Amino acid sequence: MPQTLSSTSMFTPCSFSPHLHSSKEDEQGGLIFQDGNLTSASLDALIQHLIPTTDYYPEKAYIFTFLLSSRLFIEPHELLSRVCHKCIEQQRLDDPVLDKARIRKFGPKILQLLTEWTETFPYDFQEERMIGHLKDMIHRIAPCDEAYWKKMNQLLQTLNQKLATLSHGQEGIVKINAAVSDKLVAFKSKPPSIQREILSVCSDPYTLAQQLTHVELERLSHIGPEEFVQAFVHKDPLDGTKPCFSDQKTSNLEAYVKWFNRLCYLVATEICMPAKKKQRAQVIEFFIDVARECFNIGNFNSLMAIISGMNMSPVSRLKKTWSKVKTAKFFILEHQMDPTGNFYNYRTALRGAAHRSLTAHSNREKIVIPFFSLLIKDIYFLNEGCANRLPNGHVNFEKFLELAKQVGEFITWKQVECPFEQDANIIHYLHTAPIFTEDGLYLASYESESPENQTEKDRWKSLRSTILGKT
Repeated sequence: MPQTLSSTSMFTPCSFSPHLHSSKEDEQGGLIFQDGNLTSASLDALIQHLIPTTDYYPEKAYIFTFLLSSRLFIEPHELLSRVCHKCIEQQRLDDPVLDKARIRKFGPKILQLLTEWTETFPYDFQEERMIGHLKDMIHRIAPCDEAYWKKMNQLLQTLNQKLATLSHGQEGIVKINAAVSDKLVAFKSKPPSIQREILSVCSDPYTLAQQLTHVELERLSHIGPEEFVQAFVHKDPLDGTKPCFSDQKTSNLEAYVKWFNRLCYLVATEICMPAKKKQRAQVIEFFIDVARECFNIGNFNSLMAIISGMNMSPVSRLKKTWSKVKTAKFFILEHQMDPTGNFYNYRTALRGAAHRSLTAHSNREKIVIPFFSLLIKDIYFLNEGCANRLPNGHVNFEKFLELAKQVGEFITWKQVECPFEQDANIIHYLHTAPIFTEDGLYLASYESESPENQTEKDRWKSLRSTILGKT
């Protein structure tokens, strides 16, 4: 049913093995290790562990894990401010005469850290304060090497292009949502209440599955990894005032859940709309084939939306229609997405697709689009099941390694470029075709196949009165 609510190596914290020269920090009570893995630390110690020096650079997995989770305790602009301040202090960047030899060792490392931050969490840099910290740092190290100016300009140029692309994509989604908002049709006369139907726009299930994959990957590309954390922000127990994000920045994540719901209702609308039983059965069989192809592609989100749409009550009650459908393929797909055993069958299929993606030679084989609402649910339970801080006030870094593993895998999947040719006409239809409200679906269903019991008869009568103005 509809729902509420750079390199791969950067995103594999499970392989993370922190630098073993950390015994000094251990003695100071900063970083706590168990079996060679960092398990907990004070926030200050974690920040210090992020900061490069002339002879130290944090591992990629640590950078991703900490930048992802740190926003639960400290806002990004404040974190960057503290990082820059500590760098200035440690490298004596305020000295009237700079130690050029030392800064030439340090410069490339701080530029690398800032590059990784801007590439992985570009939305953090929509704030002017963040850009200010970047520019301040380069002004301090650039006198030691002219190449730093060029590198910083490249970094800012790449960042601006990325933010512009993301902003353009977000604006497109806003426009689509505005266009759709007035197309939630209650129910009018059938059919030409909705002039077009899916089979007149696309009669090939393979093509539709490919266009759905286009939509999924396009929408996924806008979701920043930080949204998974910000969706579940709670008040930090060491801060008695407010959480770090009072206005939780999760708009792309929410828009993606809305897309899932829209696809559910679009499928149900297309099935309930035709006046003739034979046509309705034809639409059901078409969507079964689309769903099967989505499964083959690795597009599990569209697959689940289609199955959910077909399982909505106004559709499932159409017994005469379903009697004309060859349902064997549908039952196989339902079995794959069966929620039993915490979606055991789906999780097995997902692991298979993920393995295929790792060994893939083409973008077609790399596609993994998870059932998104279940991914959010998994992350939610991970977040709820473990405390962010331990009783001694330390950050529970072990928890955030697991969180980073789940989010990092998703980030790798969302970076795949869609290999299929885009059909603007089909995609426009998917985004803008009118869909029935829930009441509209029930009325269409009752108009297609008469109510079977008194409860359905009463509801039909009520809907005809409120929607059609008929008694």
